[in-house]
Amino acid sequence: MDNSVRPREGVVVVVIRDGRLLIVRRAPGVPAGGAWCFVGGAIEPGESQPHAVVREFREEVAGRVHPIKKIWEYARPDGKLRLHWWLAELDADELRPDPAEVSEVRWCMPAEIQALPGVLASNLTFLREVGYRLIDRRRPGRD
Repeated sequence: MDNSVRPREGVVVVVIRDGRLLIVRRAPGVPAGGAWCFVGGAIEPGESQPHAVVREFREEVAGRVHPIKKIWEYARPDGKLRLHWWLAELDADELRPDPAEVSEVRWCMPAEIQALPGVLASNLTFLREVGYRLIDRRRPGRD
């Protein structure tokens, strides 16, 4: 691996509602078309991570979110991609997926996500390392 090459940087948006995580199926014709994943995408040059969270969520599902905090980071083993995972609060429940980017939207428990066909590997790693604990902590009566 050439250490002088900087990895592509991206954000992933984690939204929780009623103990379920928002997940999307990528539209055909986009990279990883047909795969299940969280909303996210590339950070544009000069853009902050929180701004990218808001922009990507708006572009993919026409929703408004407020970034809360960065909760995890994933570096692809080949060193070419680094993803910054952000917990965000949904501003309104109505979502309108952009059909050019998203073919389906679901609210799922972590185990339901793991059972879907074609979930991106980084998303499965996130669920194992962070997702289950995150959902458990946000259940009523838990701190």
